[in-house]
Amino acid sequence: MRTVLQRVARGAVTVAGQRVAEIGRGLVILVGVGQGDTKSQADWLAEKIANLRIFEDAAGKMNRSILEAGGSALVVSQFTLYADSQKGRRPSFIDAALPAQAEPLVGYLGKCLALRGVPVQTGVFGANMLVEIYNDGPVTILLER
Repeated sequence: MRTVLQRVARGAVTVAGQRVAEIGRGLVILVGVGQGDTKSQADWLAEKIANLRIFEDAAGKMNRSILEAGGSALVVSQFTLYADSQKGRRPSFIDAALPAQAEPLVGYLGKCLALRGVPVQTGVFGANMLVEIYNDGPVTILLER
């Protein structure tokens, strides 16, 4: 699984003109699922994300986790994280998991974060989403497992 974490002042997802998810301070988490990915990878990522110290403390240092900062997470499926652009001009997505495998794992990652105490909102799997990301910092972290 591949994730892109963006620390945000706020984030939102709109589908077909309807706002379906919205958070204030926290993380927008773009999630790509690869062929052969498993729940154990989602468990590891959830633990890492919940405790990663990328929020500022009173001294302005990145020393607090999303849990300590009282932030929320917006989890958005993004199969394009598995794009292979090495050949030609059109990316290949052959390494991305099929929807039947990917959708449950994206949902499972969100549930794992919630079980660790992170309030979670989600995008709509497979939908054409408008994702608003008000990156704070900017802070963007790539995590893969």
